Amino acid sequence: MRRYTLRDATPAPARLDYEGALNDEQRAVVLAGPGPMLVLAGAGSGKTRTLTFRVARLLETGVAPHELLLLTFTNRAADQMLKRASALVQVDLSRLLGGTFHHVGNLVLREHAEALGFGRDFGILDREDQKELMTACIAETGHAVARRRFPKADVVADLYSTAVNLQKPLLEVVAQRAPQFLAHEEALLQVGRRYLERKRALNVMDFDDLLLQWKVLLVERPDLARKLQERFRAVLVDEYQDVNRLQADIVDSLGAVHRNVLVVGDDAQSIYAFRGAEVETILRFPERYPDAVTHKLTVNYRSTPQILALANASIAKNERQFRKDLRAVREGRELPAFVVVRDVVQQAEFVAQRLLELRDEGFSLQDMAVLYRAHHHSMELQLELGRRGIPFVVRSGVRFFEQAHIKDVLAILRWVDNPKDELAFKRLVKLFVGLGSAAADALWDALALEAAKGQDSRVVFTHRDLSRLVPPKGRTGLERARALLSELCAPALFSAPAQLIQRILDEGALKEHLRTRYPNFQAREDDVAQLASYALEFESLSDFVQDIVLAGELQGEDVVEGEEPDEKLTLSTIHQAKGLEWRAVFVLWLAEGRFPAPPALKTKAGEEEERRLFYVAATRAKDDLYLVQPLLHAERDRTRTLLRPSRFVDELDLPGRPVFERWTIEEAPPELAATTPPTLGEPSPPPLGPAPPPPEALPPNVVPLFPRRS
Repeated sequence: MRRYTLRDATPAPARLDYEGALNDEQRAVVLAGPGPMLVLAGAGSGKTRTLTFRVARLLETGVAPHELLLLTFTNRAADQMLKRASALVQVDLSRLLGGTFHHVGNLVLREHAEALGFGRDFGILDREDQKELMTACIAETGHAVARRRFPKADVVADLYSTAVNLQKPLLEVVAQRAPQFLAHEEALLQVGRRYLERKRALNVMDFDDLLLQWKVLLVERPDLARKLQERFRAVLVDEYQDVNRLQADIVDSLGAVHRNVLVVGDDAQSIYAFRGAEVETILRFPERYPDAVTHKLTVNYRSTPQILALANASIAKNERQFRKDLRAVREGRELPAFVVVRDVVQQAEFVAQRLLELRDEGFSLQDMAVLYRAHHHSMELQLELGRRGIPFVVRSGVRFFEQAHIKDVLAILRWVDNPKDELAFKRLVKLFVGLGSAAADALWDALALEAAKGQDSRVVFTHRDLSRLVPPKGRTGLERARALLSELCAPALFSAPAQLIQRILDEGALKEHLRTRYPNFQAREDDVAQLASYALEFESLSDFVQDIVLAGELQGEDVVEGEEPDEKLTLSTIHQAKGLEWRAVFVLWLAEGRFPAPPALKTKAGEEEERRLFYVAATRAKDDLYLVQPLLHAERDRTRTLLRPSRFVDELDLPGRPVFERWTIEEAPPELAATTPPTLGEPSPPPLGPAPPPPEALPPNVVPLFPRRS
């Protein structure tokens, strides 16, 4: 018998070039031995590269792919890391378990669902399915038509989700986050129990169950937990500062046997407390793992030294943190600019003009972004960009005037202005308790009949008893609608759009609608208040309504992943901008009372999270950073309030240690002003009158703006 040996044709992986590919800090992480490790990765410090090489290093040292667990906050991030690691070591990583917590939880539960009383073929409820099932549970427990308003299904689902992710009792969450529903605490518990029963009977889980049931498996089935703990010789977690209590518990349990847990994050960028993330999780990692080794990645490849100096000085004001200073690799440009403008209108004009100037200097619109604390802070800017023809995208959001709650307010104003607007009338009616589509149709038919006889629909609706057209449960709501609209149509208010909006907000029906329908009701109330402030610019309701309708033509749109981007400016809340970068960044509304957000200042922890948010905004900028503060703001009673600089700017204004340069704004004199502001794609018109003075005649760091338009 002759023996013939087949040799392994797979080429031996080339030894990784750790010296050439990594800096000293990164290399220390990648080459570290087994054991718990905390990696504090500053902004722009090559965190992804470090984590990728760490995966490759573990594979190189003999850890099999199926013995690795990589947890990230997007499946895309995990895929990119695994593809790069596979290319480095030339190993098939298809058996490596990686992805988001929910993705991995789903795979684990598919294998062990029967141990929890579910079938392996369990379904997963998306948000719409969850809402429908919750609606059914509310109805089945008899709370859908309670005498007092019961929260809508998506609000109830949000409360349950928060309780699960924070690992807190439901009633504690209600007391802290939605005290207006404390009167319904027993009903909420009944609905919750019914919801759990229905999910099990239907063999379905919602997104939160993919984590909760995973933890239940680890706690209640120690035999199965031991198998998972022994399987994963190394657990790696990205963006650890963003994990919630439930996710942290899962990580600790999975790493209990080998204790080879590596977590990468930056406590200075922990900004998602409203989603359940707790900065204390990363701060206390060394307490939970006393033998953990801590590494810091502080070499920043993104920003200029001047921008990093400002960011370092800011975050140093926080007390609860791992202290570190980012160090720049790049050469610097100018200091960041702190720009004080007259008001929000001039703020919009400055940003629009300056970004066009930067475009002339070689920046594309894609290279620039405008960031803000709250969505309504961009309202005036969106209008100004539309007027100038500057295309923009609103990242992960809709344009201000397309939001449902803003459309609700505008529907009321539109009908007050034009009683023939059927769509506006039917929309406003449904804001009141007990009035649905059928009631709205019946009421409109009655108004249309009277209008055909020459009657004013506003008079008919506010003065005639129409209660017979609505069901008994809607008659109280109808009376409230009639009373409010009667007041809005009165001559004293009719021509003052700002007062009309404020009265709509004060009356209460809209607030009740927002509080029972939306988890983020407070932000939506703030949007309406900002709309009232904007309306102060208008003397006529008709002019205001027409201006808003024209605003619907602005070049804004939602971001759609996967599309080839055109050249468009990015508008984004700071929360949505985390992890991204641009050459030039404008940060709006840096005034006390706006940024930081007042509700956050109730606690020291809240203020520190707001400062971390400012830090995240600053570190998005690569070359240019503009911090903009309106000086005056028109309140809804038409008084003009003097605004103070945000504490996050004020605390950096130290003599002898400048981290920003002050810019002041002056209006261009008439002989220098263009008749219209510059717009995208067309040159500025030549100045009228005498030639402009030489540049040295203007004060330093003064940006001339075009006069405000009437």
